[in-house]
Amino acid sequence: MYDPVKDGVPKTAESVLYRETSPPDVLSELVHCFWELRSETDLDEDFTLHAMPDACVNLLFDQQDTRIAGVTQLHITHTTLDLGRSFHYVGIQFFPGVWRGDPNASVDHYVGEPYHGELPLVEVGRAVEGLSFEDKTTVFADFVQSLLDAGLVAPNPVTAAILTNLDDVHTVGDMAEVAALSPRQLQRVLKTSTGFSPHDLLKVLRVQHSFRQDYLLSFTDQSHFTHSFRKLTGYTPGQFKNSFDV
Repeated sequence: MYDPVKDGVPKTAESVLYRETSPPDVLSELVHCFWELRSETDLDEDFTLHAMPDACVNLLFDQQDTRIAGVTQLHITHTTLDLGRSFHYVGIQFFPGVWRGDPNASVDHYVGEPYHGELPLVEVGRAVEGLSFEDKTTVFADFVQSLLDAGLVAPNPVTAAILTNLDDVHTVGDMAEVAALSPRQLQRVLKTSTGFSPHDLLKVLRVQHSFRQDYLLSFTDQSHFTHSFRKLTGYTPGQFKNSFDV
């Protein structure tokens, strides 16, 4: 299954913890992981996270100020998030195409404002405040189940077919074939369920998949790979490898 890399944590960062865990099997079609990112002490300088597109939707909860929460999704470009010298975030990362909530409610930037949407994100953030990461994930699993029951998340057979056959997906035509749709149908379905056009989704998935396999299996040559990688991440592959712990 699709396994996007974590956002870029600088190799020079000290006293910063990132961890993730898989969801229960019953939710494995919906959730890629539950995650936590926090400073273990007050840092000497502001910490910046290099966030990369992965077509996933995240529900984010600030554990230092539980009023702050949100629905986040990057499109086809990276962004740098200044998290300050002390932070503690946890979240739920959904696979592409799974989220059925209001697409206009998601943001593509740092979430630093109190949440005023219709989802009970503040209540969930407060429910997990002070719990161990393991206990937080139990609460998160129950919350995802409630979202499933309410129809706000649901398995997506089209994106699931694409994500489980990434080794065979090199073009939009390949995406349509593995999804058993015409290119026009694929365009409509992906735009509705992910917000991405087939071409944009392919760009994101190919670069993400290059972290897991030989890039020449997804790109025609090194120049093509480097251009696509830099456009998506802001770095050449070598610069990214030297700069971030992924």
